[in-house]
Amino acid sequence: MPDRVVQAPWLQHLLEAIYRGQWQLLQWLHRLGLVGTHDGQAAWPWGRRLSGENLLIDLGQARALLISLGALLFVVLLLLAAWRWRRLRWPAGISALLALWATPWPAAHVLLVPAQASSFHQPTVPWSDQAIQAGAQYYAQHCVQCHGVRGDGHGPLAAQQRVWPPNFAGPLLWQRGDGDLFAHVRHGMHDRQGQPTMPGFAQQLSVPETWQLLHYLRALAAGQVLRATGEWAQAVALPDMQLRCSASNKTSVRDWQGQHLRWVVGAVQEVLPDPRVVTIWLPADGHNAPQQLPPAVDCLVTSQQSARQVLGILLGQERTSDAPALGNVQLLADRHGWLRARNGAGSSAWSEDDLICRTQPSAALEGASAALAEDGLGRLLRLMDATPVRFVKGGRLH
Repeated sequence: MPDRVVQAPWLQHLLEAIYRGQWQLLQWLHRLGLVGTHDGQAAWPWGRRLSGENLLIDLGQARALLISLGALLFVVLLLLAAWRWRRLRWPAGISALLALWATPWPAAHVLLVPAQASSFHQPTVPWSDQAIQAGAQYYAQHCVQCHGVRGDGHGPLAAQQRVWPPNFAGPLLWQRGDGDLFAHVRHGMHDRQGQPTMPGFAQQLSVPETWQLLHYLRALAAGQVLRATGEWAQAVALPDMQLRCSASNKTSVRDWQGQHLRWVVGAVQEVLPDPRVVTIWLPADGHNAPQQLPPAVDCLVTSQQSARQVLGILLGQERTSDAPALGNVQLLADRHGWLRARNGAGSSAWSEDDLICRTQPSAALEGASAALAEDGLGRLLRLMDATPVRFVKGGRLH
């Protein structure tokens, strides 16, 4: 979570209000038939939109916007009073003009940014191992020659492009909204002179295939960031996968929302049952899963090939000519489905060093660990609950 969002909780509400207000306006316009559809969803009708992501960077402008909204509310109240009581018309009118004059309005170039018709589109394909695996194929067909195998912008044809392809491991995919990235893939990009800098692929990819490609790009970026830095600057959700569980009403990762998940890849013999977590097992490559689940296992991954490939991509350990297959590893996901910790040795000994997605430390935890008799896993679970993941993408708080 960005420091300024933690230090200024009012900013969280402002960013969410900005996004929600625009999204609700768009939905109402669409229901009234005043705007059409674009690629299957309501089309944003204007060339500009309010930018929550810029306000996150410039806290002074965010304060100015908050003050100006308060001033506008004050002016509306004054005008209502002037309309209701005739003797207040002149005092209220003068006060309203003074309020408008004294308000520190935010800079238009910060508050308003270019918008696409799809700026408020949401993915119509779930974040899953199957979607990411399909996206990997589309990336190999259409993108790898320019953007490179690792998404670093060093593909064989990168030097021939008008603008050098971006590095996906940077902040691009983490900060941009889904709808804007969707528009870039389908309809291309242009420079300030209107010259194309990237072709669009609307003719080659359907709308669902475009979302699958974007899912893969985020997974690829997450893996490369983890490979380079040892942690994720932004949270990564555990992809949905098909499971066979001891509980017959649970058939996918999504069904366990609200529970701590312990993901065991490879060896499971030394893993002990633990009621604090739901243990999901992905056997090692080439090992057949038994019909009866081991005592410590609550669920078995049934889509094993795609699950290994996708987890390897997310962890920066995808199978390539110079990288081994995914080995023994354990992962922890919090109650909201965010991957938070990795134990590379695959052992049951956990510590805070295993965190790969860190948020701001909670004041409630400071000095508490010494007073509590708990193991490393217990502390990690408590830490994840006390410091939930929040980040801003496309001006929206997640």
